[in-house]
Amino acid sequence: MTSAASAAPSGSSALQVPGYRTFLLTFMLAMMADNIEHVISYWVAFQKFHSAALGGFAVVSHWLPFLVFSVPVGALNDRFDSRRLIQAGMVLFIIASVGWGYFFVTDSLQVWHAMVLLTIHGCAGVLWSTSSQMLLYDIVGPGSLASAVRLNATARYLGILVGPGVGSIIMRTLGPTWGIFVNTVFYLPLLLWLVRAPYGRHFRGVTPGPKRPVRGLADIIQTLRDVRELPVVAGMVMLAGAASFFIGNSYHAQMPGFAHDLGHGDPGLTYTLLLGADAAGALLAGILLETNRGWLRTTPASALRLALLWGGALFTFSLMRAYPVAILVLFLAGFVELSFSSMTQALVQLNAPDTIRGRVLGLFSMSASGLRAFSGVTVGLLGSITNIHMSLAVSALAFMMVAGLLLLRRRKQAA
Repeated sequence: MTSAASAAPSGSSALQVPGYRTFLLTFMLAMMADNIEHVISYWVAFQKFHSAALGGFAVVSHWLPFLVFSVPVGALNDRFDSRRLIQAGMVLFIIASVGWGYFFVTDSLQVWHAMVLLTIHGCAGVLWSTSSQMLLYDIVGPGSLASAVRLNATARYLGILVGPGVGSIIMRTLGPTWGIFVNTVFYLPLLLWLVRAPYGRHFRGVTPGPKRPVRGLADIIQTLRDVRELPVVAGMVMLAGAASFFIGNSYHAQMPGFAHDLGHGDPGLTYTLLLGADAAGALLAGILLETNRGWLRTTPASALRLALLWGGALFTFSLMRAYPVAILVLFLAGFVELSFSSMTQALVQLNAPDTIRGRVLGLFSMSASGLRAFSGVTVGLLGSITNIHMSLAVSALAFMMVAGLLLLRRRKQAA
């Protein structure tokens, strides 16, 4: 059996791998469905309960499972077929959508029902996200891995952009009840393709390492010890964790306030344009970096410098009072965010030992996604004490300090 590593020449585009093209398309549909479900379920829950607490729980239930379960899910990937774990995630997504639909039809939705469904959705995200990264390596191999990670990140941004729009159209056309049922169809292509997709470590003929039991907290501690011996992986996990903890995407939730303070026309319109600038920058980065793959080398130093630029762009945005300049700064922020975040993930993938790859990717997911549960505190709570401009500025500076220290340490190690 030909290994994934030989599926494409080194440094080539992942799009040259037929299996990856199918994976990317089905991944994008699932990402779109994920965001459509958010649009419909959040809207109905808000109309029924008008509960700020439930809205807060929706954020926590989305990210907290990544913090708690990412490493255990990674450990499962070291022992079992990643395809089946992704399919389990898709099934949980479908259960959540069907559950919402049932309560919409019967008009019996209660707060605790919504909390259970939101938690199921969050757990589905962990199974899907961590296992997809594991399978990605098996589909394209190390030669095209940086390209595949970058394209997946671009697809994620595209899903975030397209999903809400499609969700709104479906809800207006079919209503929330039929809309949430129709949404389950978008999860099916990935679920069905993975039934016989010829990918996984057993297809590569890789001899698995010793089968360590899945032990929860003990797994996290042991994986941290293992990663300490891998300087590149350790540095990228710390960088992703700092970005997630101090900033995450919590400034998106504060964007209506920034739009209002910029005082440019209707706050709703300025809010949409500000978010659009951030996403547009990320999409352009994905396109340019994929079509000009020699432009930015995938190295730890490049990732750290780009991370510093991201922190600097957000710090600058926090001080902006001119709306057109704020748009440009956010565009730059989106560009460098996709660039450094996809680079960190690719470096972790490339440097993770194959015998514990799942656990290492789980630790990275826990750091990059799970710690976002706390970014609402660093940006949101601090913003309520001071103001949103000060909170984002302080959070950006704290992140830049971490990235700067990591860069200095990297230079000392290279000297």
